[in-house]
Amino acid sequence: MLAFTFPGQGSQRPGMGAAWVDHPSWEVVEEASVLSGRDIARLLLEAEQDELTLTANAQLATFVSSLVVLDAIERIGLAPTLVAGHSLGEYTALAASGALGFEDGIRLVVERGEAMHAAAEERPGTMAAVLGADDDTVEAACQRAEGEVWVANYNAPGQVAIAGEATAVARAGAIAKELGARKVLPFPVAGAFHTTFMAGARARLRKALTDTAFEAPEVPVVANVDARVHEPAEDWPGLLSAQLCSPVRWRQSLETLHALGATTVVEIGPGGVLTGLARRTLPEVRAVAVATPADLDTLVDAVAGADTWHAYAAAHQGERLYASERVVVSPAAGVFDPDPAVHAPAPGHGPAAGEGPVLSVGDLLGTVSGAEVRTPFAGRLVGFLAHAGERVAPGQPLAWLRVEDAGR
Repeated sequence: MLAFTFPGQGSQRPGMGAAWVDHPSWEVVEEASVLSGRDIARLLLEAEQDELTLTANAQLATFVSSLVVLDAIERIGLAPTLVAGHSLGEYTALAASGALGFEDGIRLVVERGEAMHAAAEERPGTMAAVLGADDDTVEAACQRAEGEVWVANYNAPGQVAIAGEATAVARAGAIAKELGARKVLPFPVAGAFHTTFMAGARARLRKALTDTAFEAPEVPVVANVDARVHEPAEDWPGLLSAQLCSPVRWRQSLETLHALGATTVVEIGPGGVLTGLARRTLPEVRAVAVATPADLDTLVDAVAGADTWHAYAAAHQGERLYASERVVVSPAAGVFDPDPAVHAPAPGHGPAAGEGPVLSVGDLLGTVSGAEVRTPFAGRLVGFLAHAGERVAPGQPLAWLRVEDAGR
């Protein structure tokens, strides 16, 4: 099961869009620039670090960059079973789930970035990462600092971010080190995000959220505020408002994704921070970062569960061929039901998992909401790439065949 995760502010870097300029998904940047009235292409290609770090720029650039990568993944036919996003990334997750429209997403991210920038100017603050201490220790350090400092992000075991007034943050960091923390790293930010210092931004953003039409997510979205799945559309304006002044429960969100069955966690967008957090939190789960077109092959390898598999499906072409591998893809959107008569190794286990049946051209593999899925190839079925009952997109890989096993 694929869980898509999306990074937040801090993942941006100069030139992060360069690898995508000649890719068809770059059209997302052009559309977003028109909607926002901003030259996003320049931000992604030419902006220096100082300009890109400004809250309003960082959030818009990261959101659009992540959507470019998401669009590219959708073009090869992969879709998530679960989604989540870190802070700003929650907006991208909602867009990926169908709960938030593209135009509304751009408008909200612009408003959020400007509101948080204004709030940081009104109540300056800072943030720091505390490494090598558990949650309780960091919370105790904040309480003992006797100032305006709180936990802002529960990122991973032994990695917690604190935020607040600069002197109080420094004092809490020093106390945390006395209590056993290995290191305290200040963040180069001027705002105490995910604390009460963002109350002004929350009030401003609340109106924009109220004016936005949310839809029920098509796939489960795990929320930052409580690390729970929220299906009703009406929940999300309040969750996104509360998020500004509440800690991001990212470690808990990753644990929720795992509990719901995620076997591969994919970070979609610039950087690679979330991939490291996923590996630290869930060592038993595959964690993959997709930031450039070259990373798409790595993602497909992870989905297939075999490093030797280098084929991937394209939504408009049906299936791609590479060496002796073949992929059968979904003909439509809907729920996948494999034919109970077709027995194959479990998804993602690869050829070592056991012998699958030899299929002939036209053999039935299952249905997608009533539409038959028949193999256009002859070969040995290595495994299904989608689970029974999983909602799939047109062109999404459903089954993997090896033709050499059939003597072809």
